[in-house]
Amino acid sequence: MADTSRGGRRAARRMALSADLVAHTIRPEPDLGPEPGRTLLTEAELDELARRYNEECGDRPFWVFAYGSLIWKPDFDAIAHQRATAYGWHRSFCMRMRRWRGSPEQPGLMMALERGGRCDGVIYRLPEEGREQQVRRVLFREVRFRETADMVRWLPVHTAEGRTRALTFWVGPKGERIASRLPLEEVAWTLARACGHVGSCAEYLFNTVTHLREHGIHDRNLWRLQELVAREIEELHRPS
Repeated sequence: MADTSRGGRRAARRMALSADLVAHTIRPEPDLGPEPGRTLLTEAELDELARRYNEECGDRPFWVFAYGSLIWKPDFDAIAHQRATAYGWHRSFCMRMRRWRGSPEQPGLMMALERGGRCDGVIYRLPEEGREQQVRRVLFREVRFRETADMVRWLPVHTAEGRTRALTFWVGPKGERIASRLPLEEVAWTLARACGHVGSCAEYLFNTVTHLREHGIHDRNLWRLQELVAREIEELHRPS
């Protein structure tokens, strides 16, 4: 559960994980292509998904809920943003990955939303002009495979201006690659070591916590996790 209290924000200024520590986790890794067993969506399928979600939104503003990398790398145009809370969900490093920020030798873990608690994040509003194309852009970034297309859903979110709904990605993932309720120590061990062709898991965590902090959001689990990851990296690279 996130802690957005004044004390939480004060604690957020004393971050243990640093850019220097993250640099130790970056290494060259080849792009091995899609995960085995995954099929790329065709252009026509992406077009149909974008049309469907755009129509489902109707005349209302189209909001996208960001709780991880979409906060610091949205990869789509937005005309407004604000803080928002999704109740009944929480961030979880539960998706094992052997590509992207992991490798077959050292699989990584990426975040999704799992049931329980609350998640404080940011919602971004898409422009009305060319909206369907903007929806397609974010779909291509987040769910370019047929096997993951059902991990997108509209979530009710609460803002200072009231309740609305926002399209959200990687919600309630299922399957053999999902590892729920891992101890934070085990997650930290993995994040300190996993790296893929786009970067390391520690880098992903660092960017997420840093940008959440810029929005005044303090997630207690992620805060504890960055401390544990920093400690793991220091131990791995301590001079003998």
